[in-house]
Amino acid sequence: MTAYLPRLEAVIFDWAGTLVDFGSFAPTRVFVEAFAQFGVAITLEQARGPMGMGKWDHIRALCDEPVIGRQYEARFGSLPDDAAVTSIYERFLPMQLEKVAQYSDVIPGALETLRAVRERGLKVGSCSGYPASVMQRVLARAAQGGIAPDCVVASDEVPRARPAPAMALHNVIALGLADVAGCVKVDDTDVGIEEGRRAGMWSVGLLLSGNAAGLTLQDYLALDAAGREAARERARAVLAPAAPHYLIDTVAELPDVLTDIAARLARGERP
Repeated sequence: MTAYLPRLEAVIFDWAGTLVDFGSFAPTRVFVEAFAQFGVAITLEQARGPMGMGKWDHIRALCDEPVIGRQYEARFGSLPDDAAVTSIYERFLPMQLEKVAQYSDVIPGALETLRAVRERGLKVGSCSGYPASVMQRVLARAAQGGIAPDCVVASDEVPRARPAPAMALHNVIALGLADVAGCVKVDDTDVGIEEGRRAGMWSVGLLLSGNAAGLTLQDYLALDAAGREAARERARAVLAPAAPHYLIDTVAELPDVLTDIAARLARGERP
């Protein structure tokens, strides 16, 4: 009897910072604005810290930071409890709905990579830290740019979002896949990379297009070789602790990674 070897079946992509929204600015800027409405000043860098989580969990993590919690306490007389987090989230959500499409341009190379994925006969899954209501806006904008995955899972459609594996595994079920070892999870955040690892998948981190580098497309294109390497090193320090199998600059480099993974599977390796 021939030994079973899984084959490459699907790629599961994150959205902001991976397929759309170079630099992942849509959520970060709105987090800053939402907290400001409660008299709490946070920086873009602070807002980026828990990126990749579901947005309520993201706000909870920000409120747990002492410097942020103390600001809230000074204004309201107590540290932010879950009810306070919900109040900030309820202020954040309509602002995010209003502005997300403005930041959802397709990342250069994403369309070509998706085409290459499909030409290999692979399915295209996706998941996001955005709730479903926001994802509807992202999907509408992305469709205009030619991006239409086979499956989309939002953070509020599973019991536990990242870094838990539920969204990635929801894709496995919905796409009818045979083995998680034949799946590749692509993400620009440490919790998104960890999500892929917890799901038993190959996990690929993106260094320069997403949250870890925090560059606009214009800033990225303006970097010289030394500047890009410095940005890679900063992002690598953020993503490497999540133990990705691969780290690449943007999704444009993913086809070569898929070739390597397919060869490793054929040799009997698993993630």
